[in-house]
Amino acid sequence: MSEVTTTQPILTAKDFATDQEVRWCPGCGDYSILAQVQKIMPSLGIPRENIVIISGIGCSSRFPYYMNTYGMHSIHGRATAIASGLKASRPELSVWIVTGDGDGLSIGGNHTIHLLRRNFDVNIMLFNNQIYGLTKGQYSPTSEEHKVTKSTPFGSIDHPFNPLALAMGADATFVARSMDRDPKHLQQLLLLANQHKGSSFLEIYQNCNIFNDGAFEIFTEKATKPIETLFLEQGKPLVFGAQQNKGIKLDGFKPVVAEIGNGISADDLWIHDEKDFYKAQILTRMFDDPHIEGHLPRPFGVFFETERPCYEEMMHLQIEDIIASKGKGDLDKLLRGNETWAIL
Repeated sequence: MSEVTTTQPILTAKDFATDQEVRWCPGCGDYSILAQVQKIMPSLGIPRENIVIISGIGCSSRFPYYMNTYGMHSIHGRATAIASGLKASRPELSVWIVTGDGDGLSIGGNHTIHLLRRNFDVNIMLFNNQIYGLTKGQYSPTSEEHKVTKSTPFGSIDHPFNPLALAMGADATFVARSMDRDPKHLQQLLLLANQHKGSSFLEIYQNCNIFNDGAFEIFTEKATKPIETLFLEQGKPLVFGAQQNKGIKLDGFKPVVAEIGNGISADDLWIHDEKDFYKAQILTRMFDDPHIEGHLPRPFGVFFETERPCYEEMMHLQIEDIIASKGKGDLDKLLRGNETWAIL
């Protein structure tokens, strides 16, 4: 008898869309992010039944309803915890976490940092719009100082989180930033995040056109984008500007803007290395006030990537080793272990 071979059907972006009405405000940046995720999914070569989208609470967390994969709209701030449990029990699945600056950095902040340090092989997409959108415009952990909102009518006195610096502090193995209004760049970063083995943390600047419209406008508008953004490319100098005539040099540990020409070439600039942990720390802190003359541009791309064993792999190896050396586990013996005593 001849062998019967089965091949996976060729999928398109439409295959990853559901029949659910997309219920975001017209003009919301979430539409673009959804479109880019649906576009890159077919190229991953992963069957839809092996992909899981898990979200918490917030506007971004409607995401699972609109992806024709398995998914779960979970509870506030706990998407990372639920995804950790799923990946531990089903390590073969491709697990994506959708969260926001409020969901992932406020009530869920503790869960986020512990997932990153444990290095589960999952992808985190953190939509950062610097506001609470679902609950109608309160300030969030990433809102700038003096932000006037419904919950801070006299201006916020909180110092905001820097999401990528937080991820670096939690020893994330993949740290990156993109934006909703640069579809090609976002697609590229999503693919790189998926290729990484370990926890990928991708911050996505997302415009909330109702409660915080234009928060990232200088990074997306044609007139300002060339001088306000710095796109990181592995092994290439940090160059920006409308004519690509500006670059970044290091003065000790301080990044400074240099004009290319007059004895300074691209070879004299900072060459980006995604494996350099210390320079990645500097890049995450290039967070200047855009209204100050001579300020630094905002970096986008992969800031840092490294390899470290994944939690779920180590856990299963530990279980296999125990079974191999001791045979079947004895729950009663475990419960009556060294930490028991008799009351006389």
